[in-house]
Amino acid sequence: MTDNPARGIFYLCLGVLVFSLQDAIVKQVSGAYPLTQVVFVRSCIALPILWALVQRTQGWRAIFASPLAPLVLRASIMLGAYTAYYMAFPALPLADAVALYFTVPLFVTALAGPFLGERSGWRVWAAVLLGFVGVMVMLQPGSGLFEPAALLSLLSAALYGAAMLMARKFGTSLSAQVMAFFQNAVFLLGSGLAALLLHGLDLGPFTHPSVSFLVRPWVALALHDGLLMAVCGVVSAAGTVLLTNAYRVARASTVTPFEYTGILWAPLWGFLFFSEVPRATTVAGAAVIVVAGLLALRASRQ
Repeated sequence: MTDNPARGIFYLCLGVLVFSLQDAIVKQVSGAYPLTQVVFVRSCIALPILWALVQRTQGWRAIFASPLAPLVLRASIMLGAYTAYYMAFPALPLADAVALYFTVPLFVTALAGPFLGERSGWRVWAAVLLGFVGVMVMLQPGSGLFEPAALLSLLSAALYGAAMLMARKFGTSLSAQVMAFFQNAVFLLGSGLAALLLHGLDLGPFTHPSVSFLVRPWVALALHDGLLMAVCGVVSAAGTVLLTNAYRVARASTVTPFEYTGILWAPLWGFLFFSEVPRATTVAGAAVIVVAGLLALRASRQ
């Protein structure tokens, strides 16, 4: 496996910034459009961009020469991760949804053994436990303020962590561009098939905003909203390549702490675009999660 820490850190920080803009856009349109339509439009725009990247770096034949099963499996896991992540947006403040997602390093640490054969000592597991104390501070179960959509952010973090470890495992034989292309293709097909299935089931309106975001029927795009979704396509193409490259060229334990740079952007976009002010429990819980993640990664390196 290659190991270029500086390049991996740069890719990851830039990818996190790029994707934070997409988060704000998806939250902006989540009240009027279904998630399947947003992902489908985004993926349509991203597809030719990613095809051009593969053609430029390896030639398009690399797509058909790559092993199909692991690429589709990883892309399917990522589709589940992003579906859960986006579903949380209509029901949670942006800072809350993103802060809970920052349990990713804890899941990466916990899953590194099964995926990569890395052993974890008691310090690692103590840090993971501390991280979930931070999660409990944010969720406040039993307080009457608990929002079930918060569990979607945690599910997304677990699936994303597994997919990134798969990127690291396959990094010696598969390029970031090919992995990103297959991921986008699965997003395109998956969102289209899900839309057809939900249309056939005709589940009707739901009161919970997360479920409504998933099952509501497609509607005609307003020009402004269509442009926003198109921007998501460009952002997703760039961000997917950057994040996949980060875990491909550097050790997971080296680059994962820099996922936390996203915690700088979510409250900023939430305040600027949605007038959201983070709660004290959000700030406190996020701080505990960040400390726990850094401790876990430091212990795993030792």
